[in-house]
Amino acid sequence: MNTIKLLLMVALFIPALSCSSQTVKKENKAVASDKVEAYYFHFSSRCVTCKAVEAEAKADIESLYGGKVSFKSVNLDDETSKALAEKLQISGQTLLLVKGNAKINITNEGFMYARSNPEKFKAVIKEKIDGLK
Repeated sequence: MNTIKLLLMVALFIPALSCSSQTVKKENKAVASDKVEAYYFHFSSRCVTCKAVEAEAKADIESLYGGKVSFKSVNLDDETSKALAEKLQISGQTLLLVKGNAKINITNEGFMYARSNPEKFKAVIKEKIDGLK
């Protein structure tokens, strides 16, 4: 197990040494925040389940983390959301957890559990966000 960890560290460290300073600057700009952010991308026309995913995710994140994890609902039909959607490579309804360059898509879990098993959905959110911290 220690050998695997060592090999992984070496594999991650060596490419960092070979990058030019220009590339490093670009990477630093991409990692803009160490804060976990949750985004729910949706369209204007939404079904009951779509609304439930947003409501449950927002309530769960607020109850679990207060203001430490932000939640933003983003309407993909609004022109102002196009830049963020492109940046995060989103083209449709998505529940996304983001920290720096790390992205975790929990859309499927949201649609499976938000209405039928909200406690399970809350547990998934907690597990995924805690994994990003």
